[in-house]
Amino acid sequence: MNACSPKEPIEGVADAKAALKQQNIANIEENIKNSYARLAAKRADVCPKLIQKNRHENTIERTAEVMVDEHCDYFLYPHAGQRITVSVNNDQIEALLIVPILHNFADGQYPVTSYDKHVIRLSYNGATYRPERLNYDVAISISD
Repeated sequence: MNACSPKEPIEGVADAKAALKQQNIANIEENIKNSYARLAAKRADVCPKLIQKNRHENTIERTAEVMVDEHCDYFLYPHAGQRITVSVNNDQIEALLIVPILHNFADGQYPVTSYDKHVIRLSYNGATYRPERLNYDVAISISD
């Protein structure tokens, strides 16, 4: 019977197992990032942040946020068909959607096409040196 059974795993099966293992690793890493971001949402000066809208409110308002690095990312999971709008009270801060695609919110709202992780990046875009602790307010609207 040994002559009939392969000595090495079938190539397709080995590739599928390797791909599944890589996907599991990626899922674990993503869960760790989201757990950290969920905790960071409770602090004004820690990024990235996982944000969620309240059931009966369309706008997530973050006041007295503090940017201590070059940028701050906000993670959210909107539903397909919704629209995202971002406004910041400081014109030296640029608001971009960087995942799943690149979109500049200065050009208007973004129509959500899939239920995926969306990453909004706020970054300093001023003409002078960025302050060590840049204060700002941000409003992220998610409408149907």
